[in-house]
Amino acid sequence: MATKTSSMKAAAQQQRDALGLNADKAVIDACKAFKEAGFKPKMVFRNLPPSHLYEKALRYEPGTHIVKSGALATSSGAKTGRCPRDKRVVREPSTEKDIWWASSSSGSPNYEMDERSFLLNRETAVSYLNSLHHVFVFDGYANWDPEARIKVRVVTERAYHALFMHNMLIRPSLEELEDFGEPDFIIYNAGGLGGGLGGGLDGGLGGGLGGAFPANRFSNYMTSTTSVDVNLKSREMVILGTQYAGEMKKGVFSVMHYLMPKRGVLSLHSGCNMGAAGDVTLFFGLSGTGKTTLSTDPRRPLIGDDEHCWGPDGVFEGGCYAKCIGLKAASYKPTIMLTILLSCNHCAGVFNIEGGCYAKCIGLKSASEPEIFKAIRFGSLLENVVVDERTRDVDYMSNRITENTRASYPIDYIDNAKIPCVGPHPRNVVLLCCDAFGVLPPVSKLSLEQVMYHFISGYTSKVAGTEMGVTEPEATFSACYGGAFLMWHPMKYAAMLAEKMRQHGTKGWLVNTGWTGGSYGVGSRISLKYTRAIIDAIHSGALDNVECAEMPLFKLQVPTSCPGVPDVLLQPALQWADKADFNDTLAQLATLFVGSFRSYLEDAALHVGADMADRILSGGPNLDDIKAAEAAAAAVPHEHHDVHAAPLGPDEGDGDSDVPAAEEEAVQKGGECKVCAARQVADAADLAPAGMV
Repeated sequence: MATKTSSMKAAAQQQRDALGLNADKAVIDACKAFKEAGFKPKMVFRNLPPSHLYEKALRYEPGTHIVKSGALATSSGAKTGRCPRDKRVVREPSTEKDIWWASSSSGSPNYEMDERSFLLNRETAVSYLNSLHHVFVFDGYANWDPEARIKVRVVTERAYHALFMHNMLIRPSLEELEDFGEPDFIIYNAGGLGGGLGGGLDGGLGGGLGGAFPANRFSNYMTSTTSVDVNLKSREMVILGTQYAGEMKKGVFSVMHYLMPKRGVLSLHSGCNMGAAGDVTLFFGLSGTGKTTLSTDPRRPLIGDDEHCWGPDGVFEGGCYAKCIGLKAASYKPTIMLTILLSCNHCAGVFNIEGGCYAKCIGLKSASEPEIFKAIRFGSLLENVVVDERTRDVDYMSNRITENTRASYPIDYIDNAKIPCVGPHPRNVVLLCCDAFGVLPPVSKLSLEQVMYHFISGYTSKVAGTEMGVTEPEATFSACYGGAFLMWHPMKYAAMLAEKMRQHGTKGWLVNTGWTGGSYGVGSRISLKYTRAIIDAIHSGALDNVECAEMPLFKLQVPTSCPGVPDVLLQPALQWADKADFNDTLAQLATLFVGSFRSYLEDAALHVGADMADRILSGGPNLDDIKAAEAAAAAVPHEHHDVHAAPLGPDEGDGDSDVPAAEEEAVQKGGECKVCAARQVADAADLAPAGMV
């Protein structure tokens, strides 16, 4: 019996050696931050490859399945999205003057907590993690530029979370992992299974896990059993009460939003691609504006889809992209060798923060988004999707669990990704909006002041059917197109953006992918065909020197011509049947902009100075102009004009439009203007036109 027991122990030891568990445990035990926190796990699985993580998830996490494409599908439990109201930032002397703190009128996401309350939550998380049979640790990097890179260590109960961060962070080589050393930032994710495995099928595979290990809702600063806490001084994050993986991704991004500006590097919530000539474009936009669709262009390699930094130095590759396997100075031209050396020794102008993508996949179709569809394969992670119980096919159209179904995959799963994910200084900055009021032009040239104003505003609009209770167009604003993740005041990021654009001659554009010819319900969605033509013209420089007309109130410079786009489409007022009605709606939207911007004025001078605050404010509409326009409009009766809307033809079978076919039809048919007809119906019924709120 003793011999058998010894043999079993020896076999277990061999298995642990094969997996590197003893070495991993030694690394964890030597970590100074872990010693200070009292973290003493029983068993550690560090940086396991996806195949091992699949096995662990299938064994220990009910509701986890391998789908037909080879991806791993799992559930985040009760929470299927982030909990921004439960985010807390430690307020302490070394960082408190930098942070844009939440107040009743500031619009900031940074609700404070004290250091003691943070330590109590960390103790709760560490005690829970110490009690487990095993934990997963993933060590990775944030930032593709080595000069700005930070080392991130993630501790979690679930293999799902470890695979997610394996995909989302930049994966170290074996040599880098061996020399990883002390991390710069640690995430204690105790939002695991919480002892409640739950399980079972939920009308098709998906869902079924119990709740996460909770926070004590009676503790100071807690508002629920969920708490996501960041301590910038100790560079730590604690997660309790939620299994949603996106909290880790955005936690890293929030910390980057604090650290990078201190180094003169601008952190950005944007998509980014690069043309053959080394011309980089940054795309900003909220959900539904087309940021992912427009930045994922088969003709332009993708640097990243969501989080980037703009650094102080640039890599100007000059169009050279040479293979260097077996490269020798004697057999290759010196210019090629020089290009490679320059690329190695200089920082990037713009670089991706992440090593992967986290794409929404509700309604995903291979025809419309082939790059994302192809990326969902072995090693990818599907979150909260519904899976057919028999075939293991994913029902991407189903929102039975949530509208926020997601896919996580390494960026090199995108065929057209640029690896390494770095590029020169951007040549263009494109701010996207989906204007359901139908008054903003399809494209506008922006001054630096206007770039700052619209960047801070982060405007788009919800339309009927997108959320419960939304029956008319509803303006939505999110500071810097990612207000939930900001640490500094929005004006600081905007001022940095304008300064970098000034230094490098970067051009700014506002592109509306929303409605024209009337508000939602009356007008039509701008064809994706024309939006793509506009983006192509921006990239080619065709719009740099065209004649422009100034738009009232917003003072936008609107090009009068664009290759591939009807001239009349570029001027929104010409698309409306009633000019006075257009002016009323324009004034209404301008008033909403002014009202939203007030939340950023309260303490702006403290963060960027009064002169910069005034300069930024000058880039948008003001109340005096709006009142004057409204007074002038009141004296003019509404008149039906003779200029009809330009055809907004379908996308001619390109297969990637997410706009319903009915909205892509021409608005001229048989000589009758459909916009005018809709207005007449509204007038006859004595109703306000759709979308007038």
